[in-house]
This record gives sequence, C-alpha cells and structure tokens, in this order.
Amino acid sequence: MSNLKKIVFPAVVLLVLGTIATSAWAGDVKGKVTAQGLRSPENIAVYVDAIPGKTFPAPAQHAVMAQHHLAFVPHVLVILKGTTVDFTNEDPVGHNIYWPAINRNRKLAHNMGTWPQGISKPFTFDVLGDVPLLCNVHPEMSGYIIVVPTPYFALTDKEGNYTIKNVPPGKYTLTTWSEEAKPTTQAVTVGAGIANANLTVKR
Repeated sequence: MSNLKKIVFPAVVLLVLGTIATSAWAGDVKGKVTAQGLRSPENIAVYVDAIPGKTFPAPAQHAVMAQHHLAFVPHVLVILKGTTVDFTNEDPVGHNIYWPAINRNRKLAHNMGTWPQGISKPFTFDVLGDVPLLCNVHPEMSGYIIVVPTPYFALTDKEGNYTIKNVPPGKYTLTTWSEEAKPTTQAVTVGAGIANANLTVKR
C-alpha cells in the first residue's frame, strides 16, 4: 500500500464512522399539539428554534409551492431560512402570487406577477417568519410559507400529531406557528431515541 493510501484510507474510515455515530445518536421529537379554540389542530408548524452559535446552509434542493385546483398546495409550507421556493401554476388559468408582508413587515411585501399554466418562478426566502400568500386573480386563495431557523421542523396531521426527525442530542426550544393560534414554546431535551413533547396552542 502506498504512503498516500495509508493516509487517505484511515481518514475515510474515520469520516464514515463519525457520520454513522452522529446519525446513530440523533433522535426524534414526537408529540401532539392540542388546539384550544381552533377549528382543527392540522397544519400547525412545530420547529426547533434558533440554536445559539449554530447556523445551517440553505438546501440545494428547491421547495415547491403549487397553485392547483385554485388552491395553494401545500396550504402551509415550512422551509429553512435561505431555501428557494419554486412557485408553479398547474391550472389552465392565469394565477398571480403576492405576499403583503413577511413576519408582519409590510416593507417586505412582494408581487411575483401573473403567469399561465406550466410556468414556474423561483424566490429565495432569507427572512424568518410567516409569509401569507395570496392571488390577485382569485381572492379566495390563500396559503402560507413559514421560514424557520433550523432544519428540524414538522407539520401536524389532522389529529395534531407531529414528528421531527434526526435531531442531534441537546437541549432546545420548540416553537409553534399556527394560522389561527398564538405561538407557544416549550423546552425539550433530545438524546438517542424518541423525545416526547406535547404542546397546547390557543387562539
């Protein structure tokens, strides 16, 4: 074995073992969100809030927000800060996309324009918070993009259940976002295996 191979091979082995060990120690955060005074506990975002001293690179893969059957699909899309979203029109009619604010800051309002079926337009979201989506052509349409500071997030199902996968060990703050309820926070400690965290949101 050459000297180069003697150096490179152990380094690769250590890298692989380190990756396996990190994955093995990662845990899931599971729980249920109880919605008081809301129509449904579905589509509530639950995410690990900002981690001091930790930043995350934006994913290379784009997220997709479609306009399909005169609706935004999905109704709520949660993304990591810096993610590019492709807005697609899948209907045989023209659609417009605009948002009046980001995180209630009207200075960040933006109109993507109007385009026909089969066209897609990208936009990169670099500001944290909620982005309410509307369509000038069809005022009954609405949707949301929620920009969060970590890649550890989930949306609740119809019963309010959620699972955030592959969270590294540590102590974190869970935060919720809901279309109708006030945000709530809760501490959670993650180790190997499953950490349970039930939350309650109120209108």
